[in-house]
Amino acid sequence: MPLTPSDDRFLVAALELAERGLFTTTPNPRVGCVIVRDGRVIARGWHERAGGPHAEAMALANAAESVAGATSYVSLEPCSHVGRTPPCANALIAARIGRVVAAAQDPDARVSGRGFALLRQAGVPVDVTDNLDVAQRARALNVGFCSRIERGKPWVRLKVAASLDGRTAMASGESQWITGVAARADVQYWRARTCALVTGVGTVLVDDPLLTVRNVTSRVSGELRQPLRVIVDSKLSTPPNAAVLQAPGQALIATTRAMLGTGRAVTLANEHVEIVATDGERVDLAMLMSILALRGINEVMVEAGPRLTAAFVAAACWDEALFYYAPKLLGVSARPLADFAVDRLVDAYGARITDTRLVGGDLRVTLARH
Repeated sequence: MPLTPSDDRFLVAALELAERGLFTTTPNPRVGCVIVRDGRVIARGWHERAGGPHAEAMALANAAESVAGATSYVSLEPCSHVGRTPPCANALIAARIGRVVAAAQDPDARVSGRGFALLRQAGVPVDVTDNLDVAQRARALNVGFCSRIERGKPWVRLKVAASLDGRTAMASGESQWITGVAARADVQYWRARTCALVTGVGTVLVDDPLLTVRNVTSRVSGELRQPLRVIVDSKLSTPPNAAVLQAPGQALIATTRAMLGTGRAVTLANEHVEIVATDGERVDLAMLMSILALRGINEVMVEAGPRLTAAFVAAACWDEALFYYAPKLLGVSARPLADFAVDRLVDAYGARITDTRLVGGDLRVTLARH
């Protein structure tokens, strides 16, 4: 049946619930569910973490009255396969839901269209929104999950903090802090929602970063999930006592096959630090992203120096970039944000600006790769 403005309003409510799992659902998608009868919400649910109840199951469990004949609004197609939990489509059928309205179809081949088909075969009408804004919001909420399922690689987001003249550190390497407190807090939000943080061994040697999430507002049910920390290190020069290897959570060092089995590899590997290798004399970034996708990594954020940032750009191995510009000029001797040379304007690396906003006293520019 044609969707109404109230249908879209309840889908937005389901999307808002799904956002509560922004920091915790990986590798699963973020999903929310609202069950409505006669314009009245009678149940809500959202998926919190992998292995836990899905949004539809949570909503059914939270219902204060029978949901028979009611409409279930879901931000993503109900699953139809047995994973860690039973299929949500079957649960909705068993509860005698009268109608299902979804914001998006699940791209996972185990589900894609099958959840809808199960419902329809059971006599449950299914509608998918034709509201482009709602559909785009649903897609953006799970952009990394969709990327991993559809392309076999995570959604890669570059993060750069720079001066207005595009400098990221003084010639000495001093870089704390170019941007202000608000911008650094904003970065913590993006760290919290990502699945893996990537940096280069040069940054580890110069800055000795932790690469952790420290913003307590990102806690869900008391948990502060730490993304996988990934160091790109072709020669295994990472010190065993580096802060990034000692911080809470897991770390992964990406190197070359030639370095596997060396004494350095043996020294660095332990229960919290894994070493993986790619082909070539230097780490193959595209292969590394494929390796991460196979491990269920949906979103990657790259926080690196000019060399690795340039390597990601040159390899077209990025999807989105967050540039934080501070109202400062550091001069020609300071370090550039990307270490590469372009001889002709026609060869410049292009991007599309998708958003600009002030974050405290700094300007955040969001870019999408052409």
